[in-house]
Formats: sequence, structure tokens, C-alpha cells
Amino acid sequence: MVMSWIWTGLLAVSVISAIILGRGNELAAAIPQGAQTGITLAISIAGSVCLWTGVGKLMEHAGITRWLSRLLSPILGKLFPSSRTDDALAGTLSANVCANILGLGNAATPMGIQAAQRLASRRTDSSAGDELCRLIVLNTASIQLIPANVAAVRSSLGCATPFDILPAVWVTSLCSAGMGVIAAWLLGRLWKK
Repeated sequence: MVMSWIWTGLLAVSVISAIILGRGNELAAAIPQGAQTGITLAISIAGSVCLWTGVGKLMEHAGITRWLSRLLSPILGKLFPSSRTDDALAGTLSANVCANILGLGNAATPMGIQAAQRLASRRTDSSAGDELCRLIVLNTASIQLIPANVAAVRSSLGCATPFDILPAVWVTSLCSAGMGVIAAWLLGRLWKK
């Protein structure tokens, strides 16, 4: 609800600014062009999204996500202590982390929502607990080894080497996720005091 008000406000400011500055014609021309560009981009990355979402489903059916859940359990157990006793939570968390590692934020989102709902259901009040805050931080600043969606966008825009950004993605995603988790942990400790 809040985001709809923010987007409406941004749109209103843009329209009013264009009218005041006498650039209404430019705005009118940019609207259909922007819509067309958005549709073209969505169609161009749809194949990549379908491919990697299918790979995720195959991994789930082949038992690879259960194996990854066991592999990631030491790390996830420290970040999310509830996952030690809740196998369903551990499974959705590991699937979410794996999808984010593959750079598939759109495939990770449903699993992240399931994990968030499971974490929220464990609380007696309506506030977000430390584990839920860490999950949100990890989903926002996810560690990516293969930025599939970004590579698909770069490829659709004519880039001959869409994966040449890998070292930069690795460094920035590790730094942002690491600092985000540290900040969430510190704020969780300070907030309780």
C-alpha cells in the first residue's frame, strides 16, 4: 500500500515538473517508449528466467535441495537457529539461498516468502524477530555466484561478454551481504538492551 502511494507521488511530481518546465510533449513521447522498452526487456529475459526456474525445480525433485540444505545447515543454523528444529524452514531457507546464489531473485522470492511466513508464525507478537530481519537482509543483499538475470539483461542489450562482471558481482555481493548480516546482528543486540 505504501509503495503505491510512493509511485503515485513520483508520477505526479514528474507530470507536474514536465508541465511547469514546458516539456509535456517530451513526457508524452517518453511514456509509450518506456512501456515498449519494458515489454521488450521482459520478453528478452523470460527465457533465462524460465530456464533457471526449471533448473531449480529439477534440483528440488532430484533431492539436490535436501543435500544443499544439509551442506548449508552449519551456516544457516548459526544465522537462523529455528532452522535446526524445523526441517521445512531449513529446506525453504536453503532453496532461497541457493536461488539467490544463482542470481535468480525472482525464483528466490517465493521461497523467501515461505521462510518468512514460517519464521513469523513462530512469534507470539506481530513484530519482526531477529531471524526474520536477517532473512530480509540476506534476500536484499544476496550473495551471487552466477548473476543469471543480470547476464540475461546484458545479453539482450547486445553485450558480447555478459558474464565479464563476475569478479565485481562476487566482491560486492559478499561485502553487502556480510555487512548487512553484521549490521542486523549488532542492531539486534543493541535493540534488546
